[in-house]
Amino acid sequence: MTLPMEGIRVLEVAQFTFVPAAGAVLADWGAEVIKVEHAERGDAQRGLVKVLGLDAVSKDSSFAPIMEGPNRGKRSIGLALGTPEATEVLHELIRRSDVFLTNYLPGARRKMGIDVDAVRAVNPNIVYTLGAGFAYQGPEADKGGYDATAFWARGGSGDGATPPGADAFPGMPAGAYGDNIGGMTIAAGVSAALFTRERTGNAPVVDVSLLGVGAWTTQYSVNLALMAGGPLPKVAPSSVGAPTNPLIGGYRTSDGRWLMLSMLQPGRYWPEFCAAAGRPELATDERFDSAEKLMANAAVAGSLVREIVASRTKDAWVTALEGIEGQWSVVQDAWEVGHDVSLRAVGQIATVVDAEGVERELVANPVQFDRCPPHLNRAPLFAEHTDEIVTELGYDEDQLLALKVAGAIT
Repeated sequence: MTLPMEGIRVLEVAQFTFVPAAGAVLADWGAEVIKVEHAERGDAQRGLVKVLGLDAVSKDSSFAPIMEGPNRGKRSIGLALGTPEATEVLHELIRRSDVFLTNYLPGARRKMGIDVDAVRAVNPNIVYTLGAGFAYQGPEADKGGYDATAFWARGGSGDGATPPGADAFPGMPAGAYGDNIGGMTIAAGVSAALFTRERTGNAPVVDVSLLGVGAWTTQYSVNLALMAGGPLPKVAPSSVGAPTNPLIGGYRTSDGRWLMLSMLQPGRYWPEFCAAAGRPELATDERFDSAEKLMANAAVAGSLVREIVASRTKDAWVTALEGIEGQWSVVQDAWEVGHDVSLRAVGQIATVVDAEGVERELVANPVQFDRCPPHLNRAPLFAEHTDEIVTELGYDEDQLLALKVAGAIT
């Protein structure tokens, strides 16, 4: 198995999901990742007991998906950053690391001694990486943000998902939605920075913001708006496909499920769809027997597609459309995604053994090397590896005890 980050040491002083998700990806790729947590409370995300109205932690277990996802494969140390004794330990960790990850705000970074100048004074060759809410400089450098605010709301996705005249603003489609996209972005930036360091000897500073990731994901619309000179017009959801293509859009089945059609060449795929749907006569209907006519009469054709799709169940459509050339998909819920045949075929739904020895499953990151599925290790318990890590730094038992008595380590 190829592990491109094997031999790379990552020091993570971060919490919640945005930046820790990057550490998890780097760990998946073979990096050694040490997670520094608050000496008493740990990562603040450990304190969340409810997520999306559900229990965050499995009953009678330490397994918590909100921690396992962005923290698998790491070791945890509890450090009271800002104290002299802990600073000594921190500096030794920095000296031995290739990458430093953080998402703390500027004031907190200065207080803990982890701003870019302080870290690089200890190790000039470290790839210092900051995940910010809005920007690393400018009027909002000190402003905190989550993906719901910086990525979803400010980055344009929320507006794009809001139909005209809506009475409620739609939330993100999944918890930590922007955080996980941002984590992959950071991992890519770190990889490029390490390549640059290897090639030139200089280690760049890496900056990624949730707002910037949000703008990148909506760039198609943002670029159009910049060209048009104003906001884009709102388009109401249609139940009969796109204005000029009945084979684009969501259609409801008889059992209340949805099919998503995305056949961008309507003339090419119309005969095939009609045959699969059991209505081959529509392919030669004079209203639809050419691409031009089909596009001109898309609303009528879309109404027919809506009626046809509504006449069968989701499972019946899966059977009917299996093997056609045109592009379509069932709209899956989270449970179905976790059992998706293609994800499982490549091992992207991976097994991990939790702290109690129970086999669990997690979504692996989408990047694979040499077509080998990743091997995942569980996330650490709070400060689980403190003694182990400090001992590796050269501290003996008396020094370890002294650090604990001083409150520098957990």
